[in-house]
Amino acid sequence: MKIWQKNIDVDTFVENFTVGNDRAMDLHLAGADVLGSLAHTQMLHSIGLMTAEDLASVQAELKKIYKDIQAGNFEIEAVVEDVHSQIEMLLTQRVGDAGKKIHSGRSRNDQVLVDLKLYFRTEIESMVSHTEGLFRQLIKLSNTHRDVLMPGYTHLQIAMPSSFGLWFGAYAESLVDDLHLMKAAWQVCNKNPLGSAAGYGSSFPLNRTMTTNLLGFEDLNYNVVYAQMGRGKTERILAQAMSSIAATLAKFAMDVCLFINQNFGFISFPAHLTTGSSIMPHKKNPDVFELIRSRCNKIQALPNEIALMTTNLPVGYHRDLQLLKENLFPAFQSLKDCLEIATFMLQHIDIKKNILDDPKYDYLFSVEVVNNEVLQGIPFREAYKNIGLAIEEGTFSPEKAVNHTHEGSIGNLCNDQVVRLFEEAKSSFGFEQVEKALADLLAD
Repeated sequence: MKIWQKNIDVDTFVENFTVGNDRAMDLHLAGADVLGSLAHTQMLHSIGLMTAEDLASVQAELKKIYKDIQAGNFEIEAVVEDVHSQIEMLLTQRVGDAGKKIHSGRSRNDQVLVDLKLYFRTEIESMVSHTEGLFRQLIKLSNTHRDVLMPGYTHLQIAMPSSFGLWFGAYAESLVDDLHLMKAAWQVCNKNPLGSAAGYGSSFPLNRTMTTNLLGFEDLNYNVVYAQMGRGKTERILAQAMSSIAATLAKFAMDVCLFINQNFGFISFPAHLTTGSSIMPHKKNPDVFELIRSRCNKIQALPNEIALMTTNLPVGYHRDLQLLKENLFPAFQSLKDCLEIATFMLQHIDIKKNILDDPKYDYLFSVEVVNNEVLQGIPFREAYKNIGLAIEEGTFSPEKAVNHTHEGSIGNLCNDQVVRLFEEAKSSFGFEQVEKALADLLAD
């Protein structure tokens, strides 16, 4: 079934090529498609395009279909082109002509636009939840190991004393900034395109503000041409936000792969959370973090992939946009998987103590010794020269007491403030308002 088909059968070869993987991808949109139709039909009734009787039967059946989708009892049949056709076909089979009225005042173009934005909102909320899980674990580890020192590096050379409290806390705060980018993506996704039809509006007196409120959107995409232009742009902005979280994860995974190496030996994991070698019995490989690194690097390529697929498209809808689903949809689950397993692995990490007792780390404390001389009244440049000469002559003697007290330093992590920043960022999304609007829409 094709809701656009008239009296001409499309060549099977052409049909298979143009449909592609859309049936599989559209299963992700099924729940959102029902929600959009619930709002749209209420609006149609309000402007006199659907009777109260038709509305009641359509709404009741749509809610049954939604429950089937949530229970995993929904499929897009092989003879049906997409999720929109499947749901309209089911409605028509079950409630008759009333089901044929639901497409009045909309196009598949704005139908898929609203489906995508509803789906993206759900995925954003889920990704934020998974990000919070990792954030909380990092803060917990930072607080637990706040006094355990480790080397800090610049240029991969031993530089200054750091701590596990700083290391874990740094990645926690990085996730706060990542959340700000995700909030920007949320704001783009949380605008209603429904009513833009094929991208040029409708001669029906549609009430777009009504569907905006029913679906819990914060505002409208007002200009109907821009609403359609948002396809591709929305995906790219969301991918950029995802790539920011992925970059934090990939960087952390690389640190883990370095620090678990025997030449560092700063951290370890239980044997059952690592993998071995087919010929080297001593190996305990950090495969989980290597795969996190690779998956997240792949996600970082996603904004560029989307840009290259959309950058030379003129105004209006183009079938090229269909393929964005195949790039973006699997990335949602991949990123959530990485966040979840990173959180799990960190629940079992083992931290080595007394790392800096090794004499090879003595020079880490050169700046501490310079600063101590400055505190005794010696000008900084003179103190720097004195300690440099002592290092060259082999007479340098480290003072391994670290006294960093300013905000964000070893002795004053300010994790409570980092938690505050995260909670403020998370609360700014307003997930509760959206959930309430959708619950009202689905209420019997």
